[in-house]
Amino acid sequence: MAGAAAESRGHAPLLSIGQVLARLSPDYPELTPSKLRFLEEQGLITPARTESGYRKFCEADLERLRLILSLQRDHYLPLKVIRAYVTDLDAGRNPAFPGQVQGASMLGVGRRMPREELLREAGASASLLDEAVAASLIVPADAYNDDALAVLQALVGLRRAGIEPRHLRGLRAAADRESALISAALAPALRRREASSKASATERGLEIAGQLETVRSSLIRGAIGRLAR
Repeated sequence: MAGAAAESRGHAPLLSIGQVLARLSPDYPELTPSKLRFLEEQGLITPARTESGYRKFCEADLERLRLILSLQRDHYLPLKVIRAYVTDLDAGRNPAFPGQVQGASMLGVGRRMPREELLREAGASASLLDEAVAASLIVPADAYNDDALAVLQALVGLRRAGIEPRHLRGLRAAADRESALISAALAPALRRREASSKASATERGLEIAGQLETVRSSLIRGAIGRLAR
């Protein structure tokens, strides 16, 4: 991908930070100049520089940004996972898509699907989606992302086991408690005014969420193991 960026810079007009924001902000309103600088500091993007030091972006840089922002927003992946993935892409390898839903493809990254498409891909009934929304497991929307698809697919499988969305209402309460824990842990960084501190706090929040998921999964596996004894 780095080679592609270099090639694009030689054949197409380069974009300023303002032009990049104009192109990407409709889909990624959280993108700011400070976040762009933060991603560069983390080694995820390498924009060209003018003699005066201004950053300039090519089309390949924009595609790279779309991938990174989609992986963050739609799959809640921490930057260290994203960095490893794009590094493999840059090296010409064909890495497994991190956090990929079984049966999903790379074309699904960052996509938005209407209700009918979501139901079709998940193999779910409209009533199951309505029940998931009522149980606060899926947020109602005009268009849904791959995260909603993954949840709905899981609910289809759970229904086969006799577990209905209403049985999972406690998961929303547990998620809210974990969010409160993460917010408390990030409070010192969020109180700082620097935009880079806020971007770093977001990254740290994703890491903490992944660590909580590891603990939760371990507890569940242990409980299942005790049942089998």
